[in-house]
Amino acid sequence: MRLTTRGRHAVAAMTHLALHDGERPVVLAQLGGMDGISLSYLAVLFSRLRREGLVRVVRGKGGGYLLGRPAAEIDMADIVAAVDSGSITSGCGGRGHCRGAGTGRCAAHELWMSLDAALIERLRAVTLQDLADERRARTRPTAG
Repeated sequence: MRLTTRGRHAVAAMTHLALHDGERPVVLAQLGGMDGISLSYLAVLFSRLRREGLVRVVRGKGGGYLLGRPAAEIDMADIVAAVDSGSITSGCGGRGHCRGAGTGRCAAHELWMSLDAALIERLRAVTLQDLADERRARTRPTAG
């Protein structure tokens, strides 16, 4: 798993989608406009997210995208893994050829793998529902 701009944009777009979940399908133009993400870039991201079952498309008039499963069942690692691949910290992706094909592990291989595992564990601990609820709480008008 790798953390890149693709992953950040996918998490942002999926959070916006979760905020509208159940209301109606959301078109990509609505999602991109919120964070300045181009429509063509979003189309590529959503193609990958759809392939992994994280979103589904509704065709025709009034169509758009819906979550592929409940927001509480989608974690950040699911989203990031759908749009990015490879290791977060190591160049070998855990395959052990850190110094090039057939050359074996680098001296810090175990460190990089343990950092990857810790980050993946953290991403698994946060669901799309968590982010949507947090966003709603931050944007809710305060009494007073």
